[in-house]
Amino acid sequence: MSSDETSRSTDVHGHEHHEVEGPGYPTPAAMRTESEREKTAFVMSLRVGMDVDGPDFVGVVDVDPDSDTYAELIDTVEMPNKGDELHHFGWNTCSSSCHAEGLTRDHLIVPGQRSSRIHIIDAADPRNPSIEKVIEPEEVFEHDLSAPHTVHCVPEGKIVISMLGNADGELPGGFLQLDQDDFSIDGHWEADRGDMEMNYDYWYQPRHGVMISSEWAAPETYYPGFDLEDVEAGKYGDSIHIWDWETREHRQTLSFGEEGLIPLEVRMPHNPEETEGYVGAALSSNVLRFWEDADGNWDWETVIDIEDREHPDWDMPVPGLVTDLLLSLDDQYLFFSNWLHGDVRMYDVSDTGNPRLVDQCWAGGNFGDRQTVGGHEIRGAPQMLQLSRDGRRLYWTTSLFSTWDNQFYPEIGERGSLMLKADVYPEEGRMELDEEFVVDFGDAPGGPARAHEIRWPGGDCTSDVWQ
Repeated sequence: MSSDETSRSTDVHGHEHHEVEGPGYPTPAAMRTESEREKTAFVMSLRVGMDVDGPDFVGVVDVDPDSDTYAELIDTVEMPNKGDELHHFGWNTCSSSCHAEGLTRDHLIVPGQRSSRIHIIDAADPRNPSIEKVIEPEEVFEHDLSAPHTVHCVPEGKIVISMLGNADGELPGGFLQLDQDDFSIDGHWEADRGDMEMNYDYWYQPRHGVMISSEWAAPETYYPGFDLEDVEAGKYGDSIHIWDWETREHRQTLSFGEEGLIPLEVRMPHNPEETEGYVGAALSSNVLRFWEDADGNWDWETVIDIEDREHPDWDMPVPGLVTDLLLSLDDQYLFFSNWLHGDVRMYDVSDTGNPRLVDQCWAGGNFGDRQTVGGHEIRGAPQMLQLSRDGRRLYWTTSLFSTWDNQFYPEIGERGSLMLKADVYPEEGRMELDEEFVVDFGDAPGGPARAHEIRWPGGDCTSDVWQ
């Protein structure tokens, strides 16, 4: 079964469930063990805030070691406008739609974080994708929303996108729902947002009727760059929100305070029976665990802390800045990046409340001894992560957000970022930087670009949810 094929039937990444053919895989274990090695990667690539006067693009990277173009950018899908700031993206359908007949995982939903423009890309041929439709910002603003972020395909033929601001780039944010058939806008997903003002990432467990969302800030706050005074003024998030998946109503807020400043990426186990998960708090540089108790209420605790470090060029201790994290498909390992320090960490979370550090890999950053790979200077540090479906290869890019890059790693804005890889040995609980794999987006056609989120044709551990 080729990882570059789309889910057109039960013969290709499909399965039978109660006599209904659906896309994706019936279980996380099936995705982990039945899919072949990834051959191509879709990589968000942007030129906002760079000297290059060009549009953002979705890059196609060859990750097939048997290919003559291995570790090369083999195609680009340029956006029709400039200044989108492509950031995160997702699929039109995934394994959560196992009950829906006739759906195919063949379109990427590609939002512009800064423009609020949403692009629909036909990716049925992973090595020759093309733009099929563009939802213009004005259509989004009609629903008093802006700044799209996380894209998840959800059951019942829909796509839900977290939106970080209103039409003016202020609070509150919300959720935009699209139809999977024609990608038209249905309107808001949420029926009652309660006291949720800030938004960022989200994950859901449909079997338990719950969704968890996190917080960054209003677009008008983070667009210009990071200002510590904004944190002191309470303009950045410190909470996660619990939603009723069925009624779409806000149920509970878990406030972390200074213990969990800027909680970004939310990850829940791939096992749909679990009602717990992790969120990485960027500024407080820690990982917090949340769970549902016997009474149906949710609670939290800090399970990993990263110590700030002194640096001669900084007038304050440098936080790790936990910016991305993910769980392997078997839910055994948690990986996360410390973007300012320069390392990516691997924890055994078999005991979910007591993560155990098993390895870390240094590449770039303010403290990494290794500042070059394969003759390329590492501009930035590990940031957006993606794990192979079999859990044996961890890939990452080194750009965070255009204005934040330009503050902390200005060389990214000048010469672009990189995509790197570590080989993972789950049986031994270790990983090792692959010195032979480096994709330098400074050499992208048309000029340097910032590489950001990574997706596999056929699905991955950060986009697929199971019922």
